[in-house]
Amino acid sequence: MKKSSKIKAVFMLLCFATMAKAQLTFYPMLHAGYTYQSQSFGEVGMRLLFLDNDEVLYRIGAAAMMGETHGKFAAIPKAQAEVLFNFDRSSNFFHPWYFLVGAETTNKYFAPKAGISILGIIDFTAGYGFSYKNKLLNGKELKGFNFNFALNIPLVVFDK
Repeated sequence: MKKSSKIKAVFMLLCFATMAKAQLTFYPMLHAGYTYQSQSFGEVGMRLLFLDNDEVLYRIGAAAMMGETHGKFAAIPKAQAEVLFNFDRSSNFFHPWYFLVGAETTNKYFAPKAGISILGIIDFTAGYGFSYKNKLLNGKELKGFNFNFALNIPLVVFDK
C-alpha cells in the first residue's frame, strides 16, 4: 500500500471513529465555492453535516472542481472530510464561528487544511496540497499552497 493511501486510510478511520460514539443527526447541504491549488477552480457539490451538539460538527462531502489548465477545460472529482469545533458557550447566536480542520483528496492531490467557518455556512480554509506521483492535470502538477472558500446551503431551509 502506498504511503499516501495509508495516510488517507488512517485519517478517515480517525474521523469515523470519533463519530461512532453516539447516534448523530445529519443534514444534507449544497455547496459552491472557489479552490486555488496551483491554479483556480470553481467547485460545486454536496455535503452531509453530522452533529449531536453544537460544539463539534462533522462534514463529509463530494464535489466537482472545474477550471482551465493550459487552455483546456478540466473537471476533477473531490472528496473531503472536516471537523468543526466551537466550545464557546457564551455566544448568544448559537455558535457564530467554528474552527475547521479537515482534508480533501482528488485523483491528482491530497491536501490537509485548517480554517474558520462562519455559522457553518461560509468557510475559509488554507492548507498544502501534496500531488500524487506522476499525476498531472493537462501537463500541470497540482501541489503547494491550497486555499478554499465555500458557501454551504443547508437543504433543510427548503423544507415546508
